[in-house]
Amino acid sequence: MRMFWKLLPVILAVPIGAVVAAAPAEAIANGTSVPDGRYPFAVKLIDNGIPTADGGRRDSSCSGGLVSPHWVLTAGHCFKDADGRRVSRPVAEESLATVGRTDQSGDDGHETEVVEVRQHGEADVALARLDRGITDITPLRLSRARPAAGQKARLVGYGLTTATAKRTPDRLRTGQFRVTGVEQTEMGLSGVSPKRSTSPCERDSGGPYFTEAKDGAAVVVGVVSRGPACPHTGPDIATRVDAIAPWILSIIKSDLAASPSVKPSKTTKKPAKPGGTPARTTVAAPPAGDPAALTLPPAALLSVPIVLVVLIGLLTAARGKRRYRGRRRNSAR
Repeated sequence: MRMFWKLLPVILAVPIGAVVAAAPAEAIANGTSVPDGRYPFAVKLIDNGIPTADGGRRDSSCSGGLVSPHWVLTAGHCFKDADGRRVSRPVAEESLATVGRTDQSGDDGHETEVVEVRQHGEADVALARLDRGITDITPLRLSRARPAAGQKARLVGYGLTTATAKRTPDRLRTGQFRVTGVEQTEMGLSGVSPKRSTSPCERDSGGPYFTEAKDGAAVVVGVVSRGPACPHTGPDIATRVDAIAPWILSIIKSDLAASPSVKPSKTTKKPAKPGGTPARTTVAAPPAGDPAALTLPPAALLSVPIVLVVLIGLLTAARGKRRYRGRRRNSAR
């Protein structure tokens, strides 16, 4: 007990932030790594054995976003034949998609196969159909409003971090951008945070630019199409989702109608292991470096001092009770 009272000033002096894990390292080009469980609608499309013009094969990948249980929104040029023409079919020997897997070296989320592709035809956008429905992740909501210059949006992607990088990082990355110009079906977006040179790179193609609605739902406003070598300042070009939303809905509407409702969530579940082990839920944290993000929610910030006050009160009461009983025993002798 005496030791507790000696250590109490030290306990109270420890900053609340000290119990929070260290911030993830930077990634996207000059972006930030995403904590486990955040933005589970993000998809990595992996193509192994893509045919080349010389008769060989190559491997590549793209990014995308889940817009219904079976369909992923991505860039049209992610599916090209050996002659470089966009095609409405998987082109690789193996076309896979990982959904809700923030860290590609882990086993969170889902690993599925791409079995069908629909090309828009004019815009650089495609829809990739998965071999099974993902029903435990809330899909992105489609924007129906024309973007405005100056509007901010967040991007997530699994691309390279520099123009000369040889492999993509395992972890999903993010950054904030601002709309710089709006055309008929496209728009320009430039990096804002964490740096002005935050920019999408190769293999971020198809990554979703999104905003958050008042109810917390993520609303996709654009799809990464093309831009200068990364990192760079100035705009990259994205396809406007509001301009092609009717086409997207014509394909995914029946899938949305047939799927069970999924409430917006900031957690993801690990798949149950063989033998009936319960799935583990990971609570998501805001991305490091986001000035609008709290390290801990307000309730958590308040709970630490409250618990300490209650603990001190109980210990004080216990000491007083023992002293009172001691006095009674002494008087009875």
